[in-house]
Amino acid sequence: MTDRSFRDYFRSCNHVVNAFGRNRVVDDLATDDFARLRTELSKTRGPVALGNEITRIRMLFKFGYDEGLIEKPMRYGQSFKKPSKKTLRQERERNGPRMFESDELRRIIGAAPQPLRTMTLLAINCGFGQSDVANLPRNAVDLEGGWITYARAKTGIPRRCPLWPRTIEALRDAIENRPEPNDTADADCVFLTSYGNRWVRMSNHEDPSKRTAKNAVAQQFAKLLQHLGINGQRNFYAAKHSFQTVAEDSRDLPAVKHIMGHADDSMSAVHRERISDERLRAVVAVVHEWLFGQ
Repeated sequence: MTDRSFRDYFRSCNHVVNAFGRNRVVDDLATDDFARLRTELSKTRGPVALGNEITRIRMLFKFGYDEGLIEKPMRYGQSFKKPSKKTLRQERERNGPRMFESDELRRIIGAAPQPLRTMTLLAINCGFGQSDVANLPRNAVDLEGGWITYARAKTGIPRRCPLWPRTIEALRDAIENRPEPNDTADADCVFLTSYGNRWVRMSNHEDPSKRTAKNAVAQQFAKLLQHLGINGQRNFYAAKHSFQTVAEDSRDLPAVKHIMGHADDSMSAVHRERISDERLRAVVAVVHEWLFGQ
């Protein structure tokens, strides 16, 4: 479990304790208790955040039952559910598109300073997110062959991505000019801030519920978007949305999933032993043509 996930679960446990009381007997909890809890949670959370919180709380009680800490599964009632798919669709519609168009990405890449420029190229070349670039180890990068082979930190699912020549050039520059690490644990990171820290990290507060994420990627990217006048409720992950959306035009979804490190639970995936490099190159070529027109 990552530090951030631990913090989120710790906070969810605190929400349960604060809502029901530290000395409340679990067997005494009824469906109306969970209905009131959901109402309180919904006052400060949007549909996505509310759904995530409900999932974590349900997992807390499932863990208790699975480990024999409570005698029977919890009964939540009809109301303690995640927001419906319809509600999530409506929320997404209100927020507008979550991807960048090609002209916007060209402006971002052209204006971004290093190493943010290289991070952005990895986002649209390989579908990388903020944690992906922040935790990218040097041994995952093959500049001579032009590949990144790097399991997703979040899931451990293998991923392999062919690099565009411009991405390779940008990576060489970023690595050559990388600051010295502040912490030996970060010595193998491809990217470090000007202070020698990991770009995305958690604070070291004694109370896990008070630990905060220090996300320099998000901060610097938001400043760049503001400077360029590119608005809308979009962030660094919008480039990842762009990759997924455009890469599917290759009509090779298994190859797209492999590049992005997404789970494939289909029966075909059970029997599939590998995806050829040619298929992976074809996917990123489609994205490159959309972005740069060549």
